[in-house]
Amino acid sequence: MKVCLLTSFHNFSLAEPITRALAQENYITPTPIQRDAIPVVRAGRDLIGIAQTGTGKTAAFALPILDRLAANPKPLEKKSCRVLVLSPTRELSGQILDSFRTYGRHLRLSSTLAIGGVSMGKQVRALMGGVDVLVATPGRLLDLVRSNALRLNKVEVLVLDEADRMLDMGFIHDIRAIVAKLPAARQTLLFSATMPREVAALASQMLRDPAQVAVTPVASTAERIAQRIIHTERAAKPALLVEVLKAETIDRALVFTRTKHGADKVARGLGHAGIAAQAIHGNKSQGQRERALADFRAGRVRTLVATDIAARGIDVDGISHVINYDLPNIPESYVHRIGRTARAGADGIAISFCDAEEAAFLHDIEKLIRMAIPATGRRSQRPAPRAAAQRPHAGRSGQNGSGHRGSGHKGFGHKGSGQNGSGQNGSGRTGSDPAGSGRKRSRQHRRAQREQYAKVLPAKSGGDIASLPFMQRPR
Repeated sequence: MKVCLLTSFHNFSLAEPITRALAQENYITPTPIQRDAIPVVRAGRDLIGIAQTGTGKTAAFALPILDRLAANPKPLEKKSCRVLVLSPTRELSGQILDSFRTYGRHLRLSSTLAIGGVSMGKQVRALMGGVDVLVATPGRLLDLVRSNALRLNKVEVLVLDEADRMLDMGFIHDIRAIVAKLPAARQTLLFSATMPREVAALASQMLRDPAQVAVTPVASTAERIAQRIIHTERAAKPALLVEVLKAETIDRALVFTRTKHGADKVARGLGHAGIAAQAIHGNKSQGQRERALADFRAGRVRTLVATDIAARGIDVDGISHVINYDLPNIPESYVHRIGRTARAGADGIAISFCDAEEAAFLHDIEKLIRMAIPATGRRSQRPAPRAAAQRPHAGRSGQNGSGHRGSGHKGFGHKGSGQNGSGQNGSGRTGSDPAGSGRKRSRQHRRAQREQYAKVLPAKSGGDIASLPFMQRPR
């Protein structure tokens, strides 16, 4: 049997206007996800596509969808769409729409965007006559449906892009509500960079006998990204970031923080250090986010500070460095973050700061990507995850120790008695006991406290130290 190797976009036999647009964009060789997914989508099958960010997932579904629309033109119905693409963020939605318009520039197709953060009036007017392609975020889409500005009963193709991130952001209920309004006879395409169990469960409910295309191992990181960890104290992170940005040869750097407030704070700190930076997150208006991205793309600002939600739509060429100022508490987010660099065959560097409280996050990330990230910098010794820290034995323990709460007298077990709350100057014990000896040592501890309190507080209890409230056995 002859095997056809799809080494060129011409091998797909797409509609001529599409191949002409691809040639104008200098698209010659399809990426692995495009090579494997395009024939399946053109055949009309449902699809689960797993690939890292930056591997060409958008073209993998946009090209065969455009080919389908070109081959089957239909009159549009008012307030309807033939193709619905859902994505988690405004920026990513805008970039998907740009891709559809770029690849379909020679086709007479209509497309529009439905995202939050901007007035709904313009979107309502764009949908009045119906569109071929609608790219939307779940929340705004439901707003349009509930206001009777959009009907979903004519959707032929549904695309869920970055499905894992949409679930992370809590869109699962919105997605279910949207799918319930769609025709049962439709083609559904699900694309994701990772495949957690929640995404697999969603796919099993929404897709019919889907083909599966996975061009990289689940939750792997790009080979062209040089990753490293710098262990540091949290208070030292601002100075460390300035040091890294000044020491590295940086074209563009994307800095991730865990919170919106943190992104603003980091951007201000960099500005005070003489490094031009802007922040992008959900509290910024759409205009502010677009201006920040435009400055970043144009090179007017070489450092962009972002949260996970905002950064999912950042598709900017030439990002040489991704810096995790805060490690993500969701390990899959690490894969998405560092996927912003080393795109389209380029090399990239991912540097992550890790303080003691983030050690457990690092452990989860390394477990997910199945590799130990090299540690360099100020403190290369890895701190133990907090979950593995020693636990105090029975009773109400103090900080880092096991002394019971006392009367506030130094040496009598007040909140982990003694220096540093460890019970070294009092009767509280330090460290932790094995489960089998915890009760025995608690009894010994109470007896020791009873004897000490008998010497200093005989009048308060009438000699009956055991009657004091803080000497009672915990129930």
